[in-house]
Amino acid sequence: MGLFDKLAGWLGLKKKEVHVLCLGLDNSGKTTIINKLKPSNAQTQDIVPTIGFSIEKFKTSSLSFTVFDMSGQGRYRNLWEHYYKEGQAIIFVIDSSDKLRMVVAKEELDTLLNHPDIKHRRLPILFFANKMDLRDAISSVKVSQLLSLENIKDKPWHIW
Repeated sequence: MGLFDKLAGWLGLKKKEVHVLCLGLDNSGKTTIINKLKPSNAQTQDIVPTIGFSIEKFKTSSLSFTVFDMSGQGRYRNLWEHYYKEGQAIIFVIDSSDKLRMVVAKEELDTLLNHPDIKHRRLPILFFANKMDLRDAISSVKVSQLLSLENIKDKPWHIW
């Protein structure tokens, strides 16, 4: 089973064409994760910070993904909500080594979950506790606790 199939399984995706929003604070690793999801011949070597947003399209044998890679810089986060209606799944990326901004990540997640275009939809969410390889990283269990993920009762979610 490939990474795409696992991703689709975790997100509970059954459609052939899926629009995914990739959200999280700046420098959390959103673009890198999207790059790793792409077929190896489509991956890029140089990852640069996303300004505004970028759209990546790629296919697997069974699914076609359109991923909206949204900038996590503070001045661009207000753009996220303009894409909520199109999203069928969310990948929320957390820098697990950035303890100081975990509170900001939680605030942005809470804002997202309470937005009218998200609140009453059963959108699947995959949380990526990224940068686990760094010395100061906290575990995905601790990330889950700090973000109060156990309080998300109306949406299927998984932390990885």
